[in-house]
Amino acid sequence: MSSALPHDLNIEARYVLAKQVAQEAARRGMAYYQKREELNIEHKGDDRQDLVSIADRALEDYIRAELLAAFPEDGFLGEESGSADLSARCLWVVDPIDGTACFVNGLHNWCVSIGMLLDGTPHIGAIADPNHIELFHGVRGQGAFVNERPLRVSKASHVREGLMGVGTFYPRGTEYFLPFLTSLLGEGGMFLRNGSGALMTAYVAAGRLLGYYETLLKSWDCAAGLVLVAEAGGRSNDFLRGEGLLHGNPYLVACPGVYEQVAEMIGPMLNSD
Repeated sequence: MSSALPHDLNIEARYVLAKQVAQEAARRGMAYYQKREELNIEHKGDDRQDLVSIADRALEDYIRAELLAAFPEDGFLGEESGSADLSARCLWVVDPIDGTACFVNGLHNWCVSIGMLLDGTPHIGAIADPNHIELFHGVRGQGAFVNERPLRVSKASHVREGLMGVGTFYPRGTEYFLPFLTSLLGEGGMFLRNGSGALMTAYVAAGRLLGYYETLLKSWDCAAGLVLVAEAGGRSNDFLRGEGLLHGNPYLVACPGVYEQVAEMIGPMLNSD
């Protein structure tokens, strides 16, 4: 691919750093994971599904410190620590442990997700999965990879040809979930929910899933993955429209051959704020 890197910003250095920090954070996360019985697990507010542990906070502190030490002019948005300078041209959007429920329950479906938006567009992505020794990474205009292998989305043309990733979590939008599953199954499709939006997005980029639909996703779960899907030839809805960066939106990524089919199953709510 031809280069699309801005000349006035050191995007390559940020890309290298994102990969390094994601891998080191994942290594540190694995140390917590192996002693997860000792962690103090909390619930966020009244949401009994949304868990947080000392590991989430410690990893985000590490990631934030490393990124902003190297690039103090950049902005930062993290799931646990909130935001700083959202108006910066380069904005890091981070989930220190995506899949915390899996993490605390001993399931291997969790990862570290580090994305960077350039002028509001996802530009760098690094998703580190220490359980499977995989680093999904990419930069806009430069391709996407798992470790050093290029990523390409599936060539499927119908949902019956593979698996769809699905999810619903927050109360908003859940009423659309069962009708969508009914439509998917009616077309002969199958589905998977693994507990990590970042990983399911990466799996779409890798061609392992045909697509991934979530009734409401947060930006830190997909900022990195959106880069990978775009670079691997996939499609996505306009996730960041409206207040998507801070409050999330309905979310769909898919290979081109099934995107319209799945979008029709979801209906108008896909593009509602």
